[in-house]
Amino acid sequence: MNWSILYRLLTLAALPFALLYHWYRSISRGRRSAFGERFGFLPVAAQRSLAGQPVIWLHAVSVGEVIAGRPLLKGLRQRYPEYRLLLSVTTETGRSVAERDQLADVVTYFPFDIHFAVCRLLDAVRPRAIVIMETEIWPVFTYEAQRRSIPLLLANGRISARSFPRYRRFAWFFRPVLQRFSGLGMQSTADLERILAIGAPESRSRVLGNLKYDIPFSPVAADERGQLRRLYRIPADLAVFCCGSTHPGEEEPLLAAYQGLLRQFPGLLLVLVPRHPERVVEVETLASDLGLTVVRRSRLDQQPDGCSAGMVLLVDTVGELMQLYALSDLAYVGGSLVPTGGHNLLEPASRGIPILFGPHMDNFQEITALAHAYGAGVQVAGQQELQDAAADFLATPELRHVVGNNGLKLLRDSGGAVERHLAMLHGVLQQ
Repeated sequence: MNWSILYRLLTLAALPFALLYHWYRSISRGRRSAFGERFGFLPVAAQRSLAGQPVIWLHAVSVGEVIAGRPLLKGLRQRYPEYRLLLSVTTETGRSVAERDQLADVVTYFPFDIHFAVCRLLDAVRPRAIVIMETEIWPVFTYEAQRRSIPLLLANGRISARSFPRYRRFAWFFRPVLQRFSGLGMQSTADLERILAIGAPESRSRVLGNLKYDIPFSPVAADERGQLRRLYRIPADLAVFCCGSTHPGEEEPLLAAYQGLLRQFPGLLLVLVPRHPERVVEVETLASDLGLTVVRRSRLDQQPDGCSAGMVLLVDTVGELMQLYALSDLAYVGGSLVPTGGHNLLEPASRGIPILFGPHMDNFQEITALAHAYGAGVQVAGQQELQDAAADFLATPELRHVVGNNGLKLLRDSGGAVERHLAMLHGVLQQ
């Protein structure tokens, strides 16, 4: 049996389980299921917004890809003002951030990779080109796009060292899918070598750099920081340690380190931002059990005196992390003390603050190497090293200034990926 037919049969067989999974996620997180969009139905208002206009479709899976896609969306808007921009996502949190950004004309869920759902949305949108962020390479979607002669581009492509063996083991599956792309822009030489080994067309694959380097960067001015601190009701004289995108198993050592730091720096506030806001009750319980006072971001207005020293500001909203980094003195980037692959170090670096991160940065090896090379942060092995490194930064404003400026220099020297991606897109639109 042809593998593509087998894939379609297996996808249909798995559909009931996918529906149950999405239904459970929607109910447990208090969000609408949006099954209509996942089956390729585009709301009438969205159809009207796109009607009669050329469309460029950008697909970003979740929050990380949506944030990485921001500079590309801005570049598309400037370069192609006559085009409408559609942004598709897979996760609820990705959608929340995408809608808040308001960088695309339409935000919708990516359809299930089944024939009728994919065809319905492609027929409704009729995009001139589709740009897929990182590694979303769905067989049915790419097949139907190619069948309609819609150019497919991979932007900010990456194949991590950890996932490469799995992709290579199933190269027979991915090779025909990758051959459907008109262009594949990879983040680094290592990513290019890996995707070529899986079966990408060599003549259409190239290194275009990492879009995450093209995020706006600037030191935070005193008036901006003051305004943000008033917004979050944080007194100006507090030192703020922001731990962003944390995962299960990571908050315990962070909270223990915070308690240790409080003995040396009593004027310290911890801002704790779990990667998944639905874990807020679990994290809140952890902190409360340690005797810490916790206030949720969503209930901050109910706190009579706002934030105070020794408290934990627990962020149960999405899309605010960059603002929280901007008002902080020091950042820890989560997913790195536990083996989940880490998160983007460049977000806090773009605001000129020093970064701490753990040993598990498998998904961001190039950025981690640059952070080391530029001296933009400190990698720690565990709780005690994190506490010691944080204490060094909190005790020495000059050290924070030097390391923060190193991060800004890293971003200044590493930009340009947006222009290279736009050039790739321009090439296929001219064909």
